[in-house]
Amino acid sequence: MTNEAIGNIKQGVGDLTNDASLKREGELQEKKGEAQYIKGDVEGATGDHI
Repeated sequence: MTNEAIGNIKQGVGDLTNDASLKREGELQEKKGEAQYIKGDVEGATGDHI
């Protein structure tokens, strides 16, 4: 599973259980996954020269 997917799951569980800490952890993990995806796109576009 990717960080985005795991983050989304944590957010959902946090919502269901009213656990703000878990929801926030999920949001951060989702953002980490998005950043990794963007980094991969940039590396692919530049031939891995970043």
